[in-house]
Amino acid sequence: VQLVESGGGLVQAGGSLRLSCAASGFTFDDYAIGWFRQAPGKEREGVSCISSSDGSTYYADSVKGRFTLSSDNAKDTVYLQMNSLKPEDTAVYYCAADDMGCVGVRDYGMEYWGKGTLVTVSS
Repeated sequence: VQLVESGGGLVQAGGSLRLSCAASGFTFDDYAIGWFRQAPGKEREGVSCISSSDGSTYYADSVKGRFTLSSDNAKDTVYLQMNSLKPEDTAVYYCAADDMGCVGVRDYGMEYWGKGTLVTVSS
């Protein structure tokens, strides 16, 4: 099982990035994919999640209206489009997968995790 994040980098406030999460080794269609982030000195928090059952998406209040989660099941890849980025979005972003589904954006400890990609937003 492998989840590989990509697309992180340094961007100025107000800019955009698109993160990708490429999955392999499990039946992608059966798993919810979540995005989580951890800023320096802070606990990990849920950002967004997409359900495998009906494609419903969930967002943390802090990113609603700015981030969009989508899935390309043909490529076993999930994308997190991040617009209007703020310095407080700076964090390591992780994708994770679990066949238990999304519980909003709650971090309940999904089964599979990627190694993360760093997003730095400068002011």
